[in-house]
Amino acid sequence: MSVMPNKEKALGMYRKMYEIRQYEETVKYLFFEGIMPGTIHQSAGEEASAVGIIYDLRREDVVYSTHRPAGHDLAKGISLRSMMCEMFGKADGCCKGKGGAMHTGDFSMGVPPANAIVGGNIPIAAGTALAFKMQKKDNVAVSFMGDGATNEGAFHEGINFAATWKLPVVYVCENNLYSATTSIRLTTLLENPAADRASAYGIPGYVVDGNDVLAVNEAMAKAVERARAGEGPTILELKTYRKYGHSRNDACGYRPKDEEKHWLEDRDPIKTFRARILEEGVATEEELVAIEEEVDIAIDDSVEFAKNSPFPTLESALEDVYAD
Repeated sequence: MSVMPNKEKALGMYRKMYEIRQYEETVKYLFFEGIMPGTIHQSAGEEASAVGIIYDLRREDVVYSTHRPAGHDLAKGISLRSMMCEMFGKADGCCKGKGGAMHTGDFSMGVPPANAIVGGNIPIAAGTALAFKMQKKDNVAVSFMGDGATNEGAFHEGINFAATWKLPVVYVCENNLYSATTSIRLTTLLENPAADRASAYGIPGYVVDGNDVLAVNEAMAKAVERARAGEGPTILELKTYRKYGHSRNDACGYRPKDEEKHWLEDRDPIKTFRARILEEGVATEEELVAIEEEVDIAIDDSVEFAKNSPFPTLESALEDVYAD
């Protein structure tokens, strides 16, 4: 069983997980009410993955996300106001209103804007890790992917390259059992499509309970230690489950109801971590409620700030490009 950290870290992790969930829930309702433009691919339900992987990283470490980036961005330290403004397409957004829900990020925080191409960031993370190695830095690159990415050519090419050169990169597969609307069981015979393939590249691969933030954090600590020591990459396959559909218009009719109950009610990562904090006497109910109330206020503040922020100017469409 994973070991509970000190009170400061435990509550810090809980706060961040709760923040991600409340952000995602707020975004969902804003979309359904027609207040927010675009579409959404939500990470609700996968908070333990984001926080467990990212919580102890340095600002200089680089995290690459996919088309479900909100939890990763918030875990790495991008502010609620900056994220919410981006969702509204406002100039104060983390990508100046040009990225939208699928392409949030902030280079200054070590989070390049997310890549929505399935498996697309895997070789890019290897390239970043190669740069770290050539510059003799002990920074680490992290590549998040879904289970569907494990059947892409970029998965095999990128990880084989990283393994051969012993690059400081951690590959994190958030296996939520479905590639968009298709069960991973229909596209591969492997029980663990990421971790089981690690041996083909001569690197370690581990299966982790992706809904246990402490188990994820412990596995990540070992992978990061290996990477910083120059021993090469690790694959972590996190078994998790998304609370909502692949995208805004997905009603999840393909998921069995008993499966949804098992994951969403019995194994909710925030509910289970909250219960363990109380059971082990790390904090009181009053302390947790205080954290939740503070986060709720910050979420409401970010929405009002975003609503009142300016839209980008027409001229800004010609800025932030490769050439004038």
